[in-house]
Order: sequence, then structure tokens, then C-alpha cells
Amino acid sequence: MARPRSEMTLKQAREVLGVSSLCTPSEVRAAFREAAKHAHPDAGGSDGAFRQVVEAYRRLRNPIIDDGFAPTPARRAAEPAGDPRLNIPPITALLGGVVEHRLPDGRTLRITLPAGLRCGDKVRAGDARLEIYVKAEGGVLVRGHDLWMTAHLAPATLKKGGRISLDTPLGKRIVWITGKAAERGLVRLEGQGLPARGKHPKGHLFIRLAQTSGAVDSAAVSLLRRFAAAWAA
Repeated sequence: MARPRSEMTLKQAREVLGVSSLCTPSEVRAAFREAAKHAHPDAGGSDGAFRQVVEAYRRLRNPIIDDGFAPTPARRAAEPAGDPRLNIPPITALLGGVVEHRLPDGRTLRITLPAGLRCGDKVRAGDARLEIYVKAEGGVLVRGHDLWMTAHLAPATLKKGGRISLDTPLGKRIVWITGKAAERGLVRLEGQGLPARGKHPKGHLFIRLAQTSGAVDSAAVSLLRRFAAAWAA
């Protein structure tokens, strides 16, 4: 029996999970676990968002299934070869800047990048066409259009909420932790993620709330740390 066709394209699936075409299967799995945890209705998400995350993961696990069948050798030969990856940190994706990239032939290029680049975006440098990959750095990672970071709080604040001062990629911010946000372990700052660029909308800044070091980690915090370590590897 033929496998059902997925209505979600590979590009859409990558955007849902915040990964690029060059991510490894383990990186895709880690991104899926993180997205599913926050999209689940029990964590403040919705049934629709959770189904979308699951569908995106299924789509990326079966990348050759597009039109209901695997591509023929002729179709594979017609597809362009994979572009070299240009790794940039979240701050460069956020603000833009100048980076250096070494080509396979030994040449080193200095490339001026605009603000608002996402994983999977393409940039041209001379005769090279490079695919952007935003790596985690300094405790900050990028998922889709959004920035993610972790704030370590005293147990009392984590339990009841309160006012905190936080250093973010956009500078120092005063953040109010409501009781509900403290219970969920997550705060969203509207419009403070990656800037809008072309077809990309403005993203948000998500702040995970964790206990200060020395406190006993919950299973959720341990999972978040493993996820961050996987992306930073």
C-alpha cells in the first residue's frame, strides 16, 4: 500500500521545528522533543500546535516522501547539490555583522550578513552559495523565528513569580514572572526574537525558568539542559 502523502513540505517542517536541511537526525529529534513539550495542551499549547509539531517530525523522518513516491534517479540527478554551511551565532542572526568563512579550496571570505537570517536561508559570497545554520552560543539558541534562553531563579521566585532583571541578546530587560509563567516554567517576550526579514515574520524571545545551581533539577530542566548541550555540540 502506498504511503499517504504529507501535506507539509520539507521547508515548512523545518520551520516548525526550527532546524535546517543540514541538521543531523539527532538534532532533529532534540528539536522535536523541545517543540512537542511546549506545544502540548498540558503545557499551555494547543491540539493544533501539537499535531503540527508531530507532523513536522514525521515529515523530516521521511524526507524522500514528497509526491507519494521516492524520487527516481533522474529526479535525484536533477536536484542541486547541498550547499556549504555557514555557521553563525544567534547574535549575528539577530543583528547581522561580518563573518569569515573558509571554502573547501582554501580561500577565506569575509561576508557581511544582514540582520534577521534564519536557519536554511541562503547567502551568496562571490561564486559561493552558502546555507545559514544558526548554532547555539552563550546560552542562547534559535528555533525558527524565535530566540530561546534560560534564566536561573531562586526557588521562591520560581515558585511564586516576581520581578527580575535579565541580560538578553537585546540588552538588559526587566521581566515580570507571573504565577502562571512560574508554574509553566516559561515566559514569552513578544516581538523580541529575530527581526522580520523578507517573508520571515518577527519572532519572540522565550525564557525558560530554571532553579539556581545547587537546587535539585526537575526532569523538565534536565531535558532542557540536554537539549541545549546537543545544539551546542
